[in-house]
Amino acid sequence: MKTLKTMFCVACFLFMLPSTTQAQEEESFILSLTEFTIKFGHDTNFTDGVKKWNKCYKENNGSNTWNVWNRIQGKGNVYVMSSRMNNWAEMDKQDPAAKACQTIAVNSIIPYIESTDYSTTRYMPELSRKANMEGMTIVWVYSFKVNNSMAFNEVIKDITSTIAQKEGDNRGYWYSVMGGEGADYFVSTPIKNFADLDTKRDGVWKVYESVHGKAKTKETREKFSASLSDAWDYTYVLVEDLSMQ
Repeated sequence: MKTLKTMFCVACFLFMLPSTTQAQEEESFILSLTEFTIKFGHDTNFTDGVKKWNKCYKENNGSNTWNVWNRIQGKGNVYVMSSRMNNWAEMDKQDPAAKACQTIAVNSIIPYIESTDYSTTRYMPELSRKANMEGMTIVWVYSFKVNNSMAFNEVIKDITSTIAQKEGDNRGYWYSVMGGEGADYFVSTPIKNFADLDTKRDGVWKVYESVHGKAKTKETREKFSASLSDAWDYTYVLVEDLSMQ
């Protein structure tokens, strides 16, 4: 099991792909997310190892990019690496620069990782914010586990079209999760800085009600709630010195 874990974690560092900083693009893409829970007391060891790996990658003329985010709530110390590819064929591409830095991953990063979770998702441009994430250093991610995908999609299409109609654009970037045991969908809402969280703005349902009225809003909220098995949210902060942009 330990050998398998090591091989898996090395693979995460061997197949870095371009990051999703321009999620506003109209075409869909595949977003890969690798979540690392760091062993207690070893945050500095882990981050130093990643910086060392990044330096090696640059020195070997690596060309791929990615973002690293740190979760600020919940259990454990969690980092998430986000990367993107336009199609599955990109999974077949080799990255000589990453391979050259494999020893650093094995010796300076993996020993400080408690657990790793890997997922692939598909961007949903028709529901998403068109403006890019430039200058945004925080994301609020709301995840959904659904029991009725058809009803859920009907509701979020209704809500996002209403928000776009009322405000001129949607508030977040939507993704569907391909396989795995976690969320089925999530929406990532960008925030410029923590001060922006103090800005008062109407909630999604209040905006929806202003367009459709109370009766329709009540009906839609009940349909939405019935389509869910679970929902949860976390806030993540971009760690620029661990990212490769």
